[in-house]
Amino acid sequence: MKARGLRAPKLAIGDGGLGLWGALRGVYPESGEQRCWNHKMVNMLDQLPKKLQEQGKAAVQKIWHAESRADAGKWKKEFEKTFGGQHPKAAALLEKDWTMLTAFYDFPKEHWGHLRTTNVIESPFSAVRLRTSAAKRFKRVDNATAMIWKLTLVAERTFRRLNAPTRCADVYNGIVFRDGARVATKDSKEHDRLDAAA
Repeated sequence: MKARGLRAPKLAIGDGGLGLWGALRGVYPESGEQRCWNHKMVNMLDQLPKKLQEQGKAAVQKIWHAESRADAGKWKKEFEKTFGGQHPKAAALLEKDWTMLTAFYDFPKEHWGHLRTTNVIESPFSAVRLRTSAAKRFKRVDNATAMIWKLTLVAERTFRRLNAPTRCADVYNGIVFRDGARVATKDSKEHDRLDAAA
């Protein structure tokens, strides 16, 4: 992707697969990392007995739906207090990637729903997997490629639009956000002055 002109992404969202993160750090070391909350939640719930999983799920959702990084930290402590004593592995999983689980707070609040999970990519590819699994195997690579491409084009029709697309320019231009709100800096004031002049 770099050879084809992709500049360093501001943030990459993925699960705990080490290959993605190793490759990202090797090619785009300046990119931020966001761990997928859905994947993390499933891994944490696996560490709880079935009778506590519903309660655990609600507790985890409070964390990643918190309005600020500080509030998320409070809900994290609450989770650790409730489950950490009896189920330390669940609490340890939360602690392990905490910085990367809360990276989305440094981006516009309108984008948080898109940044917290890998659903944006997993959802369309579930339709592709369903069809390719049913076909079992293809005799020609071209046939498989054509089918995957067509399925993705069909799935694209129902893609959810990006919230506040105008905020993408702010992110691209390096405007600083804290807890989803734009932070006034010398650079951002200069950027606003140039925008007003244009």
